[in-house]
Amino acid sequence: MTTPKTIRTAFLSLAMAGVAFAAAPAMAEGKLTVSSPQDPGSWDPVDTFLVNWAAVATNIFDGLTYRGPDLKLVPGLAESWEELDEGKRIRFKLRQGVTFHDGEPFNAAAVKFTFERLLGEQGSKGPQRSNYTAIESVEIIDDYTVDMKLKSPDPVLLTKLAGYGAMIVPPKYIAEHGEDHFNTNPIGTGAFKFVSYAPKVDIKLAANPDYWGGAPKLSELEYRFITEPATAVAELQAGHVDVVLPPTIPIGMIDVIRNDPKLELVSVPGPTVDALRFNTRDGITKDVNVRKALIMAVDRKTIVEQILAGQATEIASFQSALSFGDNPALKPLPYDPEAAKKLLADAGVQEGASVQIDVRGNDQTMNEVAQVIASYLQMVGVTASIKPYETNVLLNDIIPQGKTGAMFQQKWGGWTFDYDNTAYAMYHSGEKWNPYESDPELDKLLESQRSLTDRAERERILREIAATVADRALEIPLYNSNAIYGVNKRVKDFFAAPDNRTKFDTVSVE
Repeated sequence: MTTPKTIRTAFLSLAMAGVAFAAAPAMAEGKLTVSSPQDPGSWDPVDTFLVNWAAVATNIFDGLTYRGPDLKLVPGLAESWEELDEGKRIRFKLRQGVTFHDGEPFNAAAVKFTFERLLGEQGSKGPQRSNYTAIESVEIIDDYTVDMKLKSPDPVLLTKLAGYGAMIVPPKYIAEHGEDHFNTNPIGTGAFKFVSYAPKVDIKLAANPDYWGGAPKLSELEYRFITEPATAVAELQAGHVDVVLPPTIPIGMIDVIRNDPKLELVSVPGPTVDALRFNTRDGITKDVNVRKALIMAVDRKTIVEQILAGQATEIASFQSALSFGDNPALKPLPYDPEAAKKLLADAGVQEGASVQIDVRGNDQTMNEVAQVIASYLQMVGVTASIKPYETNVLLNDIIPQGKTGAMFQQKWGGWTFDYDNTAYAMYHSGEKWNPYESDPELDKLLESQRSLTDRAERERILREIAATVADRALEIPLYNSNAIYGVNKRVKDFFAAPDNRTKFDTVSVE
């Protein structure tokens, strides 16, 4: 898959290799401070699905492929690749002359180690492995050539290799220092290298002058973990942070940024979707008709227009319009409070029945939306209480352990822009984010599309999955949010990533 762009990139890499030492002091100037709403708690690529992990880690690690803000897939640590054996084998030609931040060489052995670790015992402890189970083995052809053998073709695999669990990690460093050390002292091949990490405070990075894509223009990059949106915006206004990442900025504070002459608001359509998923095991939400009633009780159109100020669009399934598998003909259940009351009465739900809605405590926008939803439910005779959780507690304990209330917030990045990445994790039996459902027919559909190379047939099945989920009313599909960034105007050449995976290697500050 060698392209003119590949050749130019390879030539630039070779050219930079010879001048990086001399050029770095002139190029790497200035510090950029970024506000992130969440500390993922571990920097190991196999440990997380969190968008706020990727927002940082995209600058530390590289994958074999790379997908930038334009959503186009280009070479990363693999200069080129070739699909063989009807899609069941991919041969990667690896970039030469690349080292990890500690000087350890990047080569075929590192690629093999990365995927054996991901698919082995260490990967089994985290949520990433199921995304890569099509991989049967990685075989070394020579130091800079590997064959990835697949159990069956995976039409999304090349995109998956651009992020999260597929980030290439250093075998020797992990062997010498151990897994726990790697969690908090990450080493990659990326544009910035790790300096220090203070849990729930910040992570500090420094420019990697030997980066294969060219030395960064910044000398320092710091991410501060600021969970309170108002504090993050205040720090942006004060000049203490330069960029505030999504989904921090509440709709109600958009004008605060727009009206500040030092700041710029950048809003781009992205893949992030929000839903309130149902506990289908306990209480009144065990009944599918009750779930449908609760969906019909909520006026999502008004929420988007009035609460979200138009910075989102309604969804019918848990994916954006940019997602492969989205069906524009699929419509959500209509807002119809009278029909909702009838369904509740027919199901024997008494006036004043209570439900609990679990949300991320630091997501101010969702907290406002949840209050409005509670008001809508009150109008059909259901009393809703809202329980905020610290985000990591909700995501790593309450949801996976099946300890939620009747409804719980699920926010999903959908970063592959392919419904499989979302649907398999949400609805397949045994997955971390699916604590309540076990549906053999749905499992079969989810599994059947993963190996299909027939794009039209695969899209048909994905749409069938979305329709099945809607028919079973497993969630209230709410909205697809814009990715909203707050940026100090001293930041130059900033490109907002729809999926929040912004690389800062070409960014500079005045």
